[in-house]
Parts: sequence; structure tokens; C-alpha cells
Amino acid sequence: MTVGSRFEKFLAALMLTSDQQSDGSTKHTGVRQCLDAHYYGSYYAGNGFLVGSWGKSTEIRPPRDIDIMFALPKEVYDRFQTRPGNKQSQLLQEVKAVLQRTYQNTEMRGDGQVVVVPFVSYAVEVAPAFFLQNGQYFICDTNAGGSYKTVDPKAEIANVKQSNDTTNGNTRDLIRMMKRWQEYCNVELRSFLIELLSIEFLASWQHRGNSTVYYDYMVRDFFYFLKNKSQWSSVTVPGTHESILLGNTGWQSRAETAYDRAVKACEHEAQNRPYSAADEWQKIFGTDIPSG
Repeated sequence: MTVGSRFEKFLAALMLTSDQQSDGSTKHTGVRQCLDAHYYGSYYAGNGFLVGSWGKSTEIRPPRDIDIMFALPKEVYDRFQTRPGNKQSQLLQEVKAVLQRTYQNTEMRGDGQVVVVPFVSYAVEVAPAFFLQNGQYFICDTNAGGSYKTVDPKAEIANVKQSNDTTNGNTRDLIRMMKRWQEYCNVELRSFLIELLSIEFLASWQHRGNSTVYYDYMVRDFFYFLKNKSQWSSVTVPGTHESILLGNTGWQSRAETAYDRAVKACEHEAQNRPYSAADEWQKIFGTDIPSG
């Protein structure tokens, strides 16, 4: 098995099936239409949009949460501004109540910044938002008495697309593979941070536009890049320019171990020992990456 074919099969195993895509689409469309009907009087007003992995086309299987942002009318913001107490918590509870009327048998919760609608196959996480004149959004933060947080999901989506366009599709592939490592090796590093780190790495990687033949090197070199970060290293969020520390959650030792295994796997690939290479890759990614 060649390096290219191994990684192409691996990536195919990470992609959602057509049934999973259809099921997810049905779920998030239903939630968005429910809110559109209540707040705008039409099921097709189109004020909700995908963010997170579905918005950036980096989702993997097994299915994870689907994140959507729903832009509420300004009059809703004005109405809640007159209320005492934690306005953001009250707003989440109102959105939850609206959805509960349609999904009566689904036990929902308001959780920090979102309302979680936990369907059997997917959880849809709804972030109620208010559009700002600069193109960004306010979302709720119910912590510490409640406040609004400024986010720029469209800049985040554009950031992934721009990197992916300039790397011949390697950005989304690397993000998907690192999400599998995150899940298989229990790496406590948020998917959003993995995404931003992948983009940062590829911006200066010499083979960033090459084909899947170079994916063994790409994985190895990304782990080298990552293991040399520290808990005080940070990433910058597109649009808002917020700086987020990577933190000390044990991800560094996981990255060092993954790098050592990737080095061995690359050596086996170079010496035409595909089964030995597969053994090392599977210690990083599990059996989704094939042995032959």
C-alpha cells in the first residue's frame, strides 16, 4: 500500500456517510425553521446558519454535535435589556421554550452560550445571536452574572476556506485527521484550537500544496510543530483577534508520543514496510487508517 492510498482511505473512513449527512441536515434545518417561524413569522426566513465543523466542512464520523447560530431580531435584544438579573440566561430559556413546543419529547438544556437539543443521532447546539453593524455578532455568556461575547463566525469560516484553497485541500484533511487523533488518544485540546494550529502550521510548511503522497510527512511535521508549543502558547481568533492560551491539559505529552510514533511510521513507509508503518499509524489514529 502506498502512502497516498493509505491516507486517502483513511480520510474516506472519516467522512460522514450520505445517510449521516442527510440526517444531520434534517435535524439542523428543522431547528432553524422552528426559530424562524417564531421570531420572523416564516419557516424560510433564513436567519440561522451553520458554524463549527459543519459550517467549515471539517466534520468527521462518528457524528458529533452540529453547531448553528441564529440571529434574533433587534427588538428581542431591546426587550431583554430592560430586564433585571442575568439577561443572557433568561434569553437562552426563552429560546429553549420556543424549541420545546416543537420538540416536546426532547429534554433540552441551556448551557453557557447555547441551547442544546439532544436528538438521538446528533445534538444540535443553538447559539442565539444578535447581528452587529460591523458584521460580527453578540452571543450569550451566562457565566458571572451574564454578558454578551463578540464573535465573528464568518471570519472563522473564511479563514479555513482561504487556507484550504491555498493548500490544495490539505487544511481540511489535516484538521479531520487531528480530530481523530484527539478522539482516539483522548487529547484535551479543543477542536477549535486544533483548527487554528493546523492553519498556522500549514502557512509555513514547505509541502503545503502537495498531494496525499506527502501526508505521512504532513502528520509527522505537524506533531513536531505542536510538541514544541507550550501551555503559554496561544492562537488568535479570526475577526475578533481574541488570544486563547493552549493551556496545560496534558496535550503536550500526547503530542510528543504521537510525534515519536509518526517518525517511526515514516521510516517504515520509506523502507517499504507498510504493515509496520500501519502498526505505528494505528497507535495514533486507531483502525480507521488501514493496514493494507
